[in-house]
Amino acid sequence: MNKILNTSLLILLTTQSILAFDINKLDVPENFKVEIFVEDIEAPRQMAEGEDGYIFVGSKKGLVYALRDHDGNGKIDDVEIIAKDLNDSSGVAYHEGSLFIAEIDKVWRIDNIEKQLADFNDTVLEKTLVTDDLPSDAWHGRKWIMVDKDGSILLNVGAPCNVCLKEDERYATILRYRDNSWIIEARGVRNTVGFDIHPTNNHLYFTDNGRDWLGDSLPSCELNILEESGDFFGFPYLHAQDVIDPEFGEYDHGYEIKKPVLDLGPHVAPTGIEFYTGNLFPNEFKNNAFITLHGSWNSSKKVGYKVIRVMFDEDGQPISNSDFITGFLDGEKVIGRPAAPLMLSDGTLIISDDYANQIYRVKRTL
Repeated sequence: MNKILNTSLLILLTTQSILAFDINKLDVPENFKVEIFVEDIEAPRQMAEGEDGYIFVGSKKGLVYALRDHDGNGKIDDVEIIAKDLNDSSGVAYHEGSLFIAEIDKVWRIDNIEKQLADFNDTVLEKTLVTDDLPSDAWHGRKWIMVDKDGSILLNVGAPCNVCLKEDERYATILRYRDNSWIIEARGVRNTVGFDIHPTNNHLYFTDNGRDWLGDSLPSCELNILEESGDFFGFPYLHAQDVIDPEFGEYDHGYEIKKPVLDLGPHVAPTGIEFYTGNLFPNEFKNNAFITLHGSWNSSKKVGYKVIRVMFDEDGQPISNSDFITGFLDGEKVIGRPAAPLMLSDGTLIISDDYANQIYRVKRTL
């Protein structure tokens, strides 16, 4: 009897949770509309588009999904789990017919992914280990992965702490994996979980989450530009533009610190970033960036919980930013947490939400 009651209660709570989400609460600018692209995806994070209409989705829950819109109506009608039992498989990337999956401590590759999906029979796909030479810390261990044009892999390793110094120099970095070894591309990066290549200057732009426990107003989270391999971005000595760390700030570290190009606000928790190069949105959106602000966890008043649009000048320097999708907060009640943006090849923008367990599609109405 207790088992039946517990099951009934779980169903009731799940139903109430689903019913509580109202897509009409999400606000977008005039002449845009946001709608649900697919539901019931467990904790979706980074997404990647393959060929033949496939979209791949990483998950905090150790799953990887393959999605497809067979009838072209703008909503996913085929959902397959193609990998499972992984250690937080949030990061996914697609390159030349292969899907790359980043766990906290490993990177896998599934070759000929579309061909394997053509013969899919509800079993997980065969994958090849690329590397298991990564720290295993869960704290700031969640990955964002990108495969560059030359086939090298870019991914993040966060600091396994709020603020600390570790002997292993791979912590608090963006790494490049090439020829079976790691190269440190960016240092002093506390916890980035989103980066993208600018479409004209080819520099790597990345978000970074600021440290905690200096109050509600300090320090700001960041948008940074990596211009030279090995650039240093301040952590743990300096945060944001000028916040000297109370514990490590007086160290003689010997680095030239590159400062953020844009302050995103304290505790907003920026995650994914995507440059828009499509043609579905108005021309003024070309080469703008969309950044998901996942939202604060310990501020006295919740901040973030939205998607912003960042505009740049001809040199790729940010000149302004504005809200693009809001409404994930109802007062202080969280109804969604945007996790990652992705522009599809047809110019559609989709956004994952690892709290509401769904993915949104943004379209132009005029």
